[in-house]
Amino acid sequence: MKKSLLITFILVNSALFAQSGAKITFKDKDNTIDYGTVSKDTDSGIRKFEFTNTGDAPLIIKDVRSTCGCTVPSKPSGEIMPGKSDVITVKYNMNPGPIRKTITVESNAVNTEGGMVALKIKGEVIVKQEVNLLEKKKDSPLLVK
Repeated sequence: MKKSLLITFILVNSALFAQSGAKITFKDKDNTIDYGTVSKDTDSGIRKFEFTNTGDAPLIIKDVRSTCGCTVPSKPSGEIMPGKSDVITVKYNMNPGPIRKTITVESNAVNTEGGMVALKIKGEVIVKQEVNLLEKKKDSPLLVK
């Protein structure tokens, strides 16, 4: 009897603690934004991770860090109230080559381990090829041989 009472008490307390507090839920699948293949000349490198506080207490984003200086994240200021949404903005410097970066979000969310969430950006930045119209093309049908 004592064991079943103790187990019931532990389960009820666990359920209560797991449900109360701020919870962060991101809109993007797997917390990843795919830039795709983009050109440095035509893309600003700015993307937004939208999230909602699905908990029952104010959500506080304490810190947002990137794995390198080529990616600059900015966090919302102030508390995000339950049911409200906000964004974390990320600006990638658009250096040509593959994009594989991680942004770490630290918050008071109870639905993530230690309040930490990893966000990822991926894709590839290409250099747009310029076409010189004054150069003769070998395959041009207008060239006389």
